[in-house]
Formats: sequence, C-alpha cells, structure tokens
Amino acid sequence: MKKALIITYYWPPSGGAGVQRWVKFIKYFNKFNIKPYVITVNPKQGSYPLIDNSLITDIPENIEVFPTKTFEPYSFYKKINNKEIPYAGFANEGNPSIIQKIARFIRGNFFIPDARKGWNKFAYAKALEIIKKEKIDTIITTSPPHSTQLIGLKLKKKLNIKWIADLRDPWTDIYYYKSMLHTKWAKNKDLKHEKDVLEKSDKIVVVSNSIKKLFLEKSSKIIDSKINVISNGFDKDDFELSTSNVNDKFTISYTGTITKEYPITTLKNALQETKTQVDFIGKADETIVIELKNLATFKNHVKHKESIKLISKSHLLLLIIPKIKNNKGILTGKLFEYIGSNKPILCIGPTDGDAAKIIEECNAGKTFDYKDFKGMSNFILNCKKGTYKNNTFSDNYTRENLTRKLSEIINEI
Repeated sequence: MKKALIITYYWPPSGGAGVQRWVKFIKYFNKFNIKPYVITVNPKQGSYPLIDNSLITDIPENIEVFPTKTFEPYSFYKKINNKEIPYAGFANEGNPSIIQKIARFIRGNFFIPDARKGWNKFAYAKALEIIKKEKIDTIITTSPPHSTQLIGLKLKKKLNIKWIADLRDPWTDIYYYKSMLHTKWAKNKDLKHEKDVLEKSDKIVVVSNSIKKLFLEKSSKIIDSKINVISNGFDKDDFELSTSNVNDKFTISYTGTITKEYPITTLKNALQETKTQVDFIGKADETIVIELKNLATFKNHVKHKESIKLISKSHLLLLIIPKIKNNKGILTGKLFEYIGSNKPILCIGPTDGDAAKIIEECNAGKTFDYKDFKGMSNFILNCKKGTYKNNTFSDNYTRENLTRKLSEIINEI
C-alpha cells in the first residue's frame, strides 16, 4: 500500500469546496490502495471563513490527522475591523472601508503569498516527523492558501521526496488579485514563488483545462504531461442520503458566494419577464442583494448536507461565472453537485468555457452569454412548463472515479 501525506490548511470543521475535495479523495483512497495521512491547522487557531461540522462524518475513522499550531494575523484583523474573516473575492466586505483597504495593502505586501503563511513552519516540522516515522512515499500540498505550496517546495529541497502540487485556483491570476494592492516588488516575489512551485514539483493537479493552460504559460520548463486535470465532483452517497421532495412552487436555486463581478442585470430582466424568483444560499455582495430586491431571497451559508437537500428540492439550478479575466477555466464545486442532483442547470457565462463544455457533455442544461435575455427567459419558461428534459448523470465526475484518477498519478510517480 502506497503512503501519501496530504498537507492542507482547510479541513473539517472548516467548510467550502476545497475541504470537500480532499475529504472525498481521502474517503475513497482505501479502494485504490492508498494510505493517507493528513497535516492541517489546529481548528482552534485557524482562520476559516466557513464552518461546516457535517463534513466530519465523511472522514474514515482510521485516518490519522495531525493538527498543528499556527500564527497569523486574521484574528487581529477581525478585532480591529469588527468583521468576519474575508471570503474569496471579499464578498462579505462590499465597498471596502479605509481600514479594510489598509489591511489589504498590508496583506498583499507583507504576507506573501498570503496571510496564512504563519502556519508553514509548524506544518513543515510536523511533516518531517511523519515522513520519517511512517516512511511516506509521496507528499501532496493543496491550495489555496498558496502558501501551503511553499511547504512542499521546502520538503522537496530537503528530502527530494515525490511531490504533487494540487492547485484548485489560479495563483497570481486569481480574479481578485488586484484587490491586494501589491507593489511591484511584492508581485515579483509572488510570481517567483509560483514559478518555483510549478517547476520543481513532480506533478501538478488542477481543476480545469483552462487553468492548466494558464500554468503551462508560466515557464518553458513545464511540459504538458506534468499538469493533470482532475475536476471537482459529486459523491453519489450524498444524494442517496438526501430524501428531499421537490418544492410545490417552481424554485430556482443558487448556492455559494456571489460578488459584484457576477453580472446579473440580464438575469434580473429575465426573472421579471418570467415572473420567477431565485433562492440564493451563501454569501452575497450587498450590491447583488440591492439589485435583486423583490426577485430573490438570500440565506447565509448552510452546511454541505443541507445544501444538497436544498438543491434536490429545486426545479432549476443557477450557475453564474464571474465576468473576469481567465473566466473560461472556472469550474466551481457546485457545478458538479448540480450535475449529481440531476436537475437542469441555467449557466450564465462564457459559452465556450470549461463549465459550458461539461454542461453540454452531460446534457445537464444550457449556457447563455451574459446578455442573452431571450435565451435565459425561454429556458426558464421551458423548465417551468416541464418541456425541457435533461440527463445529467455522468460517472466521469463521481468522487470515486476522480479518486481513481488521482491514485493513478500517485502510483505513477
């Protein structure tokens, strides 16, 4: 049995798609002869935007998890700003105050690549201990936070151990990167970190073909076969456990974060035209709440299992790709859970993007350009009438089969 050490900042009780990705991999590793060990941050000291204790039940009982200390500034930020920990894209900050702008500048220029780098020395020390004791074959670092990749870089330099870098998001090309107010010096330092990780890891795993292309362009030393695409997915067990009945009233649901980079004006017009509302479950920017007044309900983040129930009760599921640079490669975790629910998907975003291709591959719904009012309206009406039929189930995106792909990479190196 091959042994793998997974180094991940986010782990239950933290919530979110990144946590689910690795909890599900680890859930199925045993089927493919992989024995995982996990290093993570002490949950009493970690900075989590989301908490979801329900994910703990997916962790196999025999998995050894090693939480470590950390030292980071977010607890201080929370006190002086009287706010929760920032979400990706700062969806919970709206228009930033002077204090928030100063905090972003400090974060972008004094904490490179990110403010959770204070965990690295503790995780690195624990990793050395476990690798020696358990005779670990392979280490896997998963990010964001991208500072976690520097732990893998340091272990690779010291031990020359086999190292897989799992990058769930772009690094210096992430859509909110400019909000960090980097100086030229800070950005160059971050670019160097990114390039070092991409060049010196043995294998790279990303969630979409477009992100693969983005990283391939970072260095001529990176060959195509080094970067492997393993998307997020859905766990069939989650939907078998969900016994939710469909709502009596026609329901459109959206789960997850939504910020001002998500264009909704045409959607608003389509909702008005079709006399339909959307239920938003997750963190929404205040500008979205104001614009969709009387056309939407808003509910804060819910636990993963509750989210599955809510989408299972819905008639139509909404997916919006933010209108930003490199958005063709965005593949959010919710897309695959939408597919797993076997409900039609209304996707708004680039019609030639990775999400659009998967929706078409699975016959899971339709993707419309941001300004396609007629297309959105007609699709909503067809779903309301029951004239649109989808067939979303695809074994390609089950968590078990995705774990098989990852296990093959682990065994290959």
